[in-house]
Amino acid sequence: MTMSDDIFSYSSKNPAPVTTGKSLGTEEEETFFSLRPESFDEYVGQQETVETLQIAIEAAKKREEPIEHVLFHGPPGLGKTTLAHIIANEMGGELTITSGPALEKGGDLVGLLTNLNQGDILFIDEIHRTPKAVEEFLYSAMEDFAIDIVFDKGVHARSHRFRLNRFILIGATTRIGLLSAPLRDRFGMFRTLDFYDTESLIKIARRSAALLNTPLTPEGAKTLAMRSRGTPRILNRLLKRVRDYAEVRADGVLTDAVVESALKLEGVDTLGLTNLDRSFLKTIIDYYRGGPVGIEAISATLQEETDTLVDVVEPYLLKIGFLARTSAGRKVSQEAYRHLGYPTQGSLFS
Repeated sequence: MTMSDDIFSYSSKNPAPVTTGKSLGTEEEETFFSLRPESFDEYVGQQETVETLQIAIEAAKKREEPIEHVLFHGPPGLGKTTLAHIIANEMGGELTITSGPALEKGGDLVGLLTNLNQGDILFIDEIHRTPKAVEEFLYSAMEDFAIDIVFDKGVHARSHRFRLNRFILIGATTRIGLLSAPLRDRFGMFRTLDFYDTESLIKIARRSAALLNTPLTPEGAKTLAMRSRGTPRILNRLLKRVRDYAEVRADGVLTDAVVESALKLEGVDTLGLTNLDRSFLKTIIDYYRGGPVGIEAISATLQEETDTLVDVVEPYLLKIGFLARTSAGRKVSQEAYRHLGYPTQGSLFS
């Protein structure tokens, strides 16, 4: 097999950006360098979720009405925002993106809702962090496509119901337990996104490498996939770092050896654990004899935000069986002891 046959090469369907001697605008840069799929045909993984959405969209188009509101749940980087973009493309509506913490006042949300046209999509990331006062505006907006605005105060107070165009709300959350029941129950579709398997990540690596005009060998793609923590966002981030390494320290081709060397420099080990992951586990082992220990104590010892540990670090460690959450706190498993080179006798997790 020749070198050209053995490398996932760049596709001519996605030509490289032409340098004109001046810097590109923000929108142009996003167009050139975004690796986000734009249709279900390009989307890899989450087959059941994709099939459910395709059926819902096709049925809604036949009835000539928007689909029901959608709630996506899962760890960061698994494609929640990407699916929102694809739904907007498939439905032909405009997509407006915001986040729960950004909606500080009811007026912020009302301004967004009143500017939506029929069939437009409002995507709220980290929707569980939406303030309660703002969340209450969503109840009638989602159910009745109307919002009640109160004018004046006291005996002069009066309420006016403002009708909205029928829109689609897509919510995304990493912590479904923090979402209030009244809000959660108003979503017509609820889908949980899970970590990706190696084969799906290899396909994503091949596609992203082609878009980046970067030669990638099959072995290099597999190594990248196995160290990406089952997360496409992490895979694409590591791919860009490996590409930089290959252009400076090698011949530009992402072989298995080049990927190994680049990821070692990045502090990513054979299972995809980062320096923060290992520090998290070692803190529990060294300071708390393997657990159980509360997340606040770990956060204080590491001097990291609790939300970062809960949302970013813990999901993958739980997935691979290196960590257990108990009523008494976090415990480290014997597999984690072995991976980090500790004697397993000290583990209190069985």
